[in-house]
Formats: sequence, structure tokens, C-alpha cells
Amino acid sequence: MQNAIELQGLKKRLGNFVLGPIDLTVPKGCIVGYIGENGAGKSTTIKLLLNLMLPDQGEIKLLGKDIQEFTPQMKKDIAYVFDDLYLPEDMTLKNVQNFHRKLYGQAWQDKTFSELITRFNLPDNKTIKHFSRGMRMQLGLALALSHGAKLLLLDEATSGLDPVIRDDVLDLLLEYIQNEDHTVLVSSHILSDLEKVADYIAFIHKGQLLFMEAKDELVDQYGITSLSKEQLAEIDDKAIVGKRPHQFGVEVMLKRSLVPDDLELEKVSIEDIMVYMIKGERK
Repeated sequence: MQNAIELQGLKKRLGNFVLGPIDLTVPKGCIVGYIGENGAGKSTTIKLLLNLMLPDQGEIKLLGKDIQEFTPQMKKDIAYVFDDLYLPEDMTLKNVQNFHRKLYGQAWQDKTFSELITRFNLPDNKTIKHFSRGMRMQLGLALALSHGAKLLLLDEATSGLDPVIRDDVLDLLLEYIQNEDHTVLVSSHILSDLEKVADYIAFIHKGQLLFMEAKDELVDQYGITSLSKEQLAEIDDKAIVGKRPHQFGVEVMLKRSLVPDDLELEKVSIEDIMVYMIKGERK
């Protein structure tokens, strides 16, 4: 089966920051949540995927093709939504539609765009300047989904949105992925959203990809509990992912496979995993 994204030895230096080298494979037909703290390299990765900056080394393939070999027609198979809508502020919906119809030619889908505009209840008598942040993001998503793209890249597109609009966005992503030729890579700090829709989680920290794993398998690997210092001393060091001291002992995230079955562990969230791996006091 063809992969949607293949990164091999991808590396990029920006001042003192170094991304990679990263090896990452994203299969077609899934949603991947791309997580990490601010400055970890998420946006840099997406800019490299879109050929907005060139890597220092490594290879990038999208939909089975090296991005340096993409033709203008092939680029229409890639869609993206950033954290803002980068269009002239004096445009109306009609102006935006006409512009993208010319930009994408035969790939443009007027019917899909009109249906999404109606679904989001976006006003056709206002310029973009008067759109709220939520409306701007809804318009950006409508544009991304209206030219038959097979790969959708979102970079913090839901940050700052209210829960109702975020839920609308998640519903659209789930509908989009019903076509098994479609794939989504979404970078977000709102990890609860990714828990709802992601099939896989890819975690980047200080420019290094720590893992990409199936979400359900990932959360099943770990558990959290509070232990006294004496109890903690009896735990295999290899089982300890991270620990955070508190007034009555230590809260610790553990690998379930390396602790006794009778030790009661609470279920972890994606946020727990990220926080403990970044901030948890290391063993």
C-alpha cells in the first residue's frame, strides 16, 4: 500500500535549532496527530512538507512521489490549513471563490465549497477583515477541502477556537477520512481533540521524533499512580517513564508491561504522556 508521507533522514538547521534527522512513515487513510511543545519542530516539519523551505538533507515523499518532482497538477492533491487565513482582508466569499476557481482550475469544486460555506453559516456580505477567528478557520478548511486533495495538513488550525467550532472541524476531518485515499496530518496543542480523532500519534521533542504509534496502543502501554518513596524504590527503573514528587510521595507514569499486575494504575491521556516525557523528573 502506498504511504501518504515518507520522510527519510530529514534534517533542517535554523539558527541554534536542529530538526532531525527524522524518519517518519504515514500510511494512507488515517489521521495522525503531530504533538510536541512550542519550538519542538512541528511547524518546521509541515513547512518542509509543503516545500516552503528546503531541507539540509534527507528525502520527502508525499503520495509516493518526491516533492521536488511535483508538477503543478500534483500539488493540487495537497491541502493545508495554517493558524490564520493568509488572504487579502478586503476579499468577500465571492472574491475568494473566484480566486480559487482560477487557481485550481478543473480541480476546483464549486459545489463542495458552497455546501461547506452553508454548513458553517459564513456571511457572504462581509469582507474577511470582519470575520472572527473561528470564521476564518472555517473558511480555510472549506477552501482546503474543495479541490479534491488527498493529503490534508493542518498546523495549529484549531488553536484559539471555541469548543463548538473545534467540534465542527473534527467532524469534518472524520468525514474526510471516510475516503481511504485521504490522509490527515494535524499539529495541535489541544490534545483532547487528537484523542477523539487521531489513529496515530507522532511525538516530536527538541527536533527529534520520539515515537509514532497507534493511539489506542500508546495509551494502553502506560499508567499513572501515586507511590511512597519506599514503594517507588521497589519499582524496576526501566518501568519508570517520568515522576513528579508531591507532598505525600511521588506521582509516577509507568510502563504497564514492566510492573506487577496487581499494581493499580490509572488510565493515561495523550497529554499525560507528553507532559511526563517532557517535564517528568527523570529516573
